Amino acid sequence: MLTGSALAEGLTFKIGALAPEKSPWGQVLTTWQKVLAKKSNGALQLQFFWNGQQGDERAMIEKVRTGQLDGASVTSAGLSSVNRDVLALQLPGAFRTWEMLDIARERLKPKLEAKFHAAGFRILGWGDVGQMKTMSKGFKVNAPHDLKGHGVFAFANDVIGPAIYGEIGIPYKTLGITEILPALAGGTVEVVNAPSLGAEQLQWANKIDHMNTRTAVFAIGAFLFSDTRFKGLAPDAQKLLEETGAQASKALTSRIRLEDQAAYERLKAKVTCYESDAAGEAAWKALLLKVIPRLRGQTFDPAIFDEVASLVKAAASETAR
Repeated sequence: MLTGSALAEGLTFKIGALAPEKSPWGQVLTTWQKVLAKKSNGALQLQFFWNGQQGDERAMIEKVRTGQLDGASVTSAGLSSVNRDVLALQLPGAFRTWEMLDIARERLKPKLEAKFHAAGFRILGWGDVGQMKTMSKGFKVNAPHDLKGHGVFAFANDVIGPAIYGEIGIPYKTLGITEILPALAGGTVEVVNAPSLGAEQLQWANKIDHMNTRTAVFAIGAFLFSDTRFKGLAPDAQKLLEETGAQASKALTSRIRLEDQAAYERLKAKVTCYESDAAGEAAWKALLLKVIPRLRGQTFDPAIFDEVASLVKAAASETAR
């Protein structure tokens, strides 16, 4: 329980979220809201703004910076608008399982969280978004060249997608997450790389009819909070916010992985599924071997990049035994 000093504060924290309130993410965040209120005897409250009411992830991050929001639940797209090094955990093909991603994320947490702290943010908990699949409308994406002549997009802070598209030699649109559905409906975007659960919740799944079952990325996110706001809290309030945030993060990890797998099974029953053939896999591997090393130093902190590469190499060796 909180001491009298914290109880007297009677604080409400405004948190932005893209997820709908009834979505799996929304349900976990609502539980966090209830737990925090109960453990603080109502002194600390979370007020969520669902469905992107506060704008896309970049807009929410800016509102946290300016004090209009106290925090935001974001994906790696939002995280990268604060520090791009987090995208080293989102390099295509780096991890083959959630367990591999967990090891790398846990190892890099201190370094990454220090970078966010230096930028004025505190990570109250990490979460997952799902296994990203290549989904398309009207055609298969077996190999990189299959993207030519089709509408693709990248998020504003993404550095990986544009590098890949540049190597293939295709133009792309820069879109916010709320702009993707109308672009799919209008045919200006024909390819999305997304987790099955996210595609369902955002209604993208209704606009695609092909899915490559290969997992390109294990997508992550986090609960970001204003460091200035956090430092202004009484120590016991800080502790309770951190503890309940960590609990919500743990619950979200297990919940989303199960929900994303279930959504994947539902989607498989509705669309044409396929795996890249040997030539297609070889073409993707060759492309990534060209593109990813260029990002070291230019985009990512070399120390972060090298640690991820080392962990991937070690995991591959262990798997080969």
